[in-house]
Amino acid sequence: MKVLVVGGAGYIGSHVVKELMAAKHSVTVFDNFSSGLKENLFPENGLIQGDILNEDDLQKAFSQKFDGFVHLAAFKGAGESMYEPEKYATNNITGTLNLIKAAVKNQCKIMVFSSSAAIFGEPRYLPIDENHPKNPENYYGFTKLQIEGQMEWFAKLRGLKYASLRYFNAAGYDPEGVLRGLERNPANLLPVIMEVACGKRDELKVFGNDYDTRDGTCIRDYVHVTDLARAHVLALEFLAKNDENLLLNLGSETGVTVSEMLEAARRITGKEIPSQFAERRAGDPACLVASSQLARNKFGWKPEFSDVDTLVTTTWKAYNN
Repeated sequence: MKVLVVGGAGYIGSHVVKELMAAKHSVTVFDNFSSGLKENLFPENGLIQGDILNEDDLQKAFSQKFDGFVHLAAFKGAGESMYEPEKYATNNITGTLNLIKAAVKNQCKIMVFSSSAAIFGEPRYLPIDENHPKNPENYYGFTKLQIEGQMEWFAKLRGLKYASLRYFNAAGYDPEGVLRGLERNPANLLPVIMEVACGKRDELKVFGNDYDTRDGTCIRDYVHVTDLARAHVLALEFLAKNDENLLLNLGSETGVTVSEMLEAARRITGKEIPSQFAERRAGDPACLVASSQLARNKFGWKPEFSDVDTLVTTTWKAYNN
């Protein structure tokens, strides 16, 4: 397939590009490099520098006639979204609508979307499956849920075929060590831990130690970025062969606390990694753990690199370089 990867120079996007190439698809990256890195690009691929808020950029891109596209161009700071909702509304919602309109206009009607477990909010039961009630507790999650609704309508009205992949917590780096481009100003736990280990930050702030969990810190389901990337390829290929849309949760199905991840990082890096507890962040549920049974059933996806030691080791190798 001829595939446009929107946000393909970013952390997850570059891993998706690598897996698409391994599956022998033809890839073009579309990115504005606000957070993506040119060092994450592969010389074999096409590149279009543009912005999803610029409709002319999108028209020029989709006029190249792609079979499908992967959408990973979004702001993703759950905490930030509570203080800057306008920023998230404009980029995530308006930008995605621009993207879908341009794609459909140019007869590119296969879409794989980077959604999030943030659409669910505080879990009513665990593990969280696809039928769990959707009640986002932060504005970032709200934007993702709104986009899922837009895709459903464009499927009915314009023939869009889509897969919405609801990540739990993406982490880790390319196990082969090819991709090493580090995120700018990361907000997720493991990269922040690594920045402390490398001396780029003085300490790790652990937001909340009074949650109803085994050690008082939040529990999250960490899934390796390479496992996520592989799911994008499988979803794209599924949509090309089947007349069915997909809403899928992607996680390791194993919950890890913040303190457990920190201790694993201390053990593997051999670094002290100073930390201190801070107030809870608005919109942070105590525990999020996925059921990925449906992804297994639909196209045989299962995580291979999502154990804690592999997550920490591959991330440390990237940061240690």
